[in-house]
Amino acid sequence: MKTQHMLRTNAIPTLALLLAGAALFSGCKPSESGSTPGASPRVSIQNKGSDTMVNLAQAWAEDYHKVKPEVSIEVSGGGSGVGIAALIKGTVDIANSSRNIKPGEIEQTRKSTGKEPKEFIVGYDALAVYVHKDNPLNEITMDQVAQIYKEGATITKWSDLGIKIPGGTSDEIVRVSRQSSSGTYEFLREHVLNNKDFKLGSRDMNGSKEVVELVGSTPTAIGYSGMGYATPAVKMLKVKAKDGEPAYEPNVENTLSKNYPIARSLQVYTLGEPSGATKDYIDWILSEAGQKIVESTGYVPLPAGDRVRK
Repeated sequence: MKTQHMLRTNAIPTLALLLAGAALFSGCKPSESGSTPGASPRVSIQNKGSDTMVNLAQAWAEDYHKVKPEVSIEVSGGGSGVGIAALIKGTVDIANSSRNIKPGEIEQTRKSTGKEPKEFIVGYDALAVYVHKDNPLNEITMDQVAQIYKEGATITKWSDLGIKIPGGTSDEIVRVSRQSSSGTYEFLREHVLNNKDFKLGSRDMNGSKEVVELVGSTPTAIGYSGMGYATPAVKMLKVKAKDGEPAYEPNVENTLSKNYPIARSLQVYTLGEPSGATKDYIDWILSEAGQKIVESTGYVPLPAGDRVRK
């Protein structure tokens, strides 16, 4: 009888451990804090990735928490590559990315998790080319951007573009770029540099905001970042697809019409079809409420026909 009593007693903590383990490895993690009887269980959604999207993701998370206080969205940046790497490992519920996932990354995700990444386009962005507000340059061609940034670049001075920087400062162009894990870096490399390597010697920043801040404090600098990071200290250049064609400024209209030549989609990825709290959150992002936040943070919302009715 004593032995049977001990077995029954020991089974209780064993069962508790099993239940805790099951909760830990579910798609959306239940909160460790207690919940009121009858109330919805508290859950945490892990959201990681694009620095271009991090301010947008934080704004989404804060507003959604007001709607669903039982849901906590944990947002972190690091770059699109970092978010996708976390998705491949199965350590996030949602990966933010300002570039499309690569075929090799899809295959890695399948092998690692047994699931196919599911893509949701959540908005659009014009990848803006920034100069200091006092720089007299107003427009630039895609090829000129490439000739500033790529390996073997031929444009190294502002005078190469027919520009004299006010104040008698140096004529040398200071190239401000992003780290290689950035989706913005990857997008520029693919769509503007035609997959050529970046020239060494640029000032590579960890985040989109830092790029714009450095350009705004450096009269001879040029940089690239999402249009949502514009400040009064910088100027966004109009961009021509080719010499002799019209130059378009990065704005909502030109992004949706695809006239602006460095427009891109913003997307989130999940492991397979999302369910539960993660699905509800993505549906909200795609709804009128979520898309208003896209616009208010300086990006381009989805056309009305692409939104989810909620």
